[in-house]
Amino acid sequence: MINQTHLVVVDDEPVARESLAAYLEREGFRVTMAEDIRGLRGVLEHQKVDLVLLDIRLPGQDGLSFLRELRSRSNLPVIFVTGRVDEIDRVLGLELGADDYVTKPFGHRELLARVRTLLRRTSESYRLEHNNLARHFAGWTLDLSQRCLTDAHGEDVRLTRGEFDILAALVRRPGQVLSRDALLDESVHRDGAPNDRTVDVLIARLRRKIETDPAIPRLIITEHGLGYRFVGPVH
Repeated sequence: MINQTHLVVVDDEPVARESLAAYLEREGFRVTMAEDIRGLRGVLEHQKVDLVLLDIRLPGQDGLSFLRELRSRSNLPVIFVTGRVDEIDRVLGLELGADDYVTKPFGHRELLARVRTLLRRTSESYRLEHNNLARHFAGWTLDLSQRCLTDAHGEDVRLTRGEFDILAALVRRPGQVLSRDALLDESVHRDGAPNDRTVDVLIARLRRKIETDPAIPRLIITEHGLGYRFVGPVH
């Protein structure tokens, strides 16, 4: 049976683009290719897209600036697939709201696993099955079914997918120390890198959004050498 899930592969290298697209098509996905952001825009304007595999270094507008623009209006799942290996690029990509980050060269099977994991986590059936409650803490409401955060006045506070996954993991287990590995397992950012800063980046962003003083956190506490812990009553 053909999988109707629609992926877009954006890469200016024809061999890499066509090889990845062919592999994903063999796995049953519907795949559209684009060589730059202009091509990607055309696809997004006229078709429903479920996930984008996006290179960073592209002719014309690069992937980072496009993601910044996209995140102002959409939570469309995006995985960066790039040859840029600098940690600053990885951190910036996550800061801008990328859902995952894979560096070249990579195995097609590994990337396929990441795609499937991200699609599973963003599917409506998964949300309803696993996230059917709301959590309330310090005037905040985290709606696990709608995947949204509201403040004491009922105003929505925008969270990226990674931020939401980390916060949801913490508030489900108040008082419990969760390691970075455990938090990575709750999100889609795992890449096995021992010095990965993904969780630290997401925690810092969450603190800026929910803490009265991010420099002196009262909700998400660092347990040095262990991980992070959510403190305070959650109901």
